[in-house]
Amino acid sequence: MTPMQLALLEARAAALRGEVPVGAVLTDASGAVIAAAGNRVEALADPTAHAEMLVLRAARERLGGKFLPGCTLTVTLEPCPLCAAALALFRIERVVFGAYDPKSGGIEHGPRIFQHPTCHHRPEVIGGVEERASMALLREFFAERRDPANSAER
Repeated sequence: MTPMQLALLEARAAALRGEVPVGAVLTDASGAVIAAAGNRVEALADPTAHAEMLVLRAARERLGGKFLPGCTLTVTLEPCPLCAAALALFRIERVVFGAYDPKSGGIEHGPRIFQHPTCHHRPEVIGGVEERASMALLREFFAERRDPANSAER
């Protein structure tokens, strides 16, 4: 299973928990999975419990130290500005993401964190990997919440 396939599984699991379906996987230089998670913002009542932040924290706990050099983060949605800044701070080597996020993204959209002159670490970025599958999960999740027939279930 590829890291993006695993991230998509994490995103689906997040949706089943009522979380925005975003999944992330962190792999080391050899491609071994260090950590995987889906969003847990609602479950933890923590607005920073994004999938990316959870895997970064878990990897740091597992590996020790404060940086994660040589690691690749694979995530189903373009990271927001908070997560993009964290990726730079953790010195992630590569970021691979699925769906682009014109509204809340922080890499290719919005503040474009890695393009700022004050950003001291700029990972390689590869966007649009499994973009359709990632976007389909998000569209389905939000369409379900907008459907008036589902309002009694919430």
